[in-house]
Amino acid sequence: MPSYTRVALVTGANKGIGFAIARDLCRQFPGDVVLTARDVERGRAAVQQLQAEGLSPRFHQLDIDDLQSIRALRAFLRREYGGLNVLVNNAGIAFKIDDPTPFDIQAEMTLKTNFFATRNVCSELLPIVKPHGRVVNVSSLQGSKALENCSEDLQEKFRCKTLTEEDLVELMKKFVEDTKNEVHEREGWPNSAYGVSKLGVTVLSRILAQRLDEKRQADRILLNACCPGWVKTDMVGAHGSRTVEEGAETPVYLALLPPDATGPHGQLVRDKVVQTW
Repeated sequence: MPSYTRVALVTGANKGIGFAIARDLCRQFPGDVVLTARDVERGRAAVQQLQAEGLSPRFHQLDIDDLQSIRALRAFLRREYGGLNVLVNNAGIAFKIDDPTPFDIQAEMTLKTNFFATRNVCSELLPIVKPHGRVVNVSSLQGSKALENCSEDLQEKFRCKTLTEEDLVELMKKFVEDTKNEVHEREGWPNSAYGVSKLGVTVLSRILAQRLDEKRQADRILLNACCPGWVKTDMVGAHGSRTVEEGAETPVYLALLPPDATGPHGQLVRDKVVQTW
């Protein structure tokens, strides 16, 4: 078998937290770092910025909303590296609080990218993650807050340890449908599309970690969700209390867990500490 260079990949890495994660991995990860972005020009500009700092990331286009784009990336990783060692799912969207877009459209678009597209990336790339690989899904404590604001019935469903990926997908679809039919509050949902999308990511992470334990236990892959905190980015504006560098700390910590680590796994982590939710 050929000996491949190790590789770490970050989605949505042309700015904000994703860019800071890519920068830290370039400094600390023993191998290649692939920075991905939907927009090729912005992605290449980000790579040039890091090169100017003496770092050497690679670039590959990735639009997580486009399955063909995910598959093209998978083919590249297989061809160049024989798989993947570290995956950081950072790409995501959020509407501003005062955005006039109707709530049902916000719900559909936010879940499409933050939950369904992130799930597609996991579905396509998890099978090529190598033994001792690390997978980090950037979630948010907004997801935990959304859970607290759900009805007791919904809370029970999301917390249920036997909830399947298919069950979770149906719940996420139901939220979008309920917003379209203007019954989401009556059906027990909170008023935060972003929160529900990140709740989905956190629960998905738990489910995928369980599946890795069942199917690939010997490979000792660790998969977690994390909350970077309230960071000053384009997404939240200047209201954030943390720098992007501070926001990158926990995702990078999880991406670089040593080969002999047995945890955390399937958890939501903030400030390097496992959260109960």
